[in-house]
Amino acid sequence: QVQLVESGGGLVQAGGSLRLSCAASRGTFSNYAPGWFRQAPGKEREFVAAISRSGGNIYYSDSVKGRFTMSRNNAKTTVYLQMNSLKPEDTAVYYCAAVISGSWNTVITTPAPYDYWGQGTEVTVSS
Repeated sequence: QVQLVESGGGLVQAGGSLRLSCAASRGTFSNYAPGWFRQAPGKEREFVAAISRSGGNIYYSDSVKGRFTMSRNNAKTTVYLQMNSLKPEDTAVYYCAAVISGSWNTVITTPAPYDYWGQGTEVTVSS
């Protein structure tokens, strides 16, 4: 089974940028559709971005659309979340997740179906 390891979190001022990485070990993303979620203190885990298994479809939450970009490397071993124009409300623990997907083009935007999760990486945006 795939294991996911996130990195790239940290403290940044509002308006700054960070790039999160999620590396797949014991496998690749070839059979999985990956996604990013986040959870702020006292709040439920929420969808940020997800990509289909084919890589052809990418969805973003309305709150990050136009500021965040999700991508995947050609070897399908790492997914990224480039976060620009960060706001204090983006402060959260960010989680990478992967769902076993038989569909080539489906994007899953809710956390429940995801099979595997990373440990999370903390992002703090100061005002």
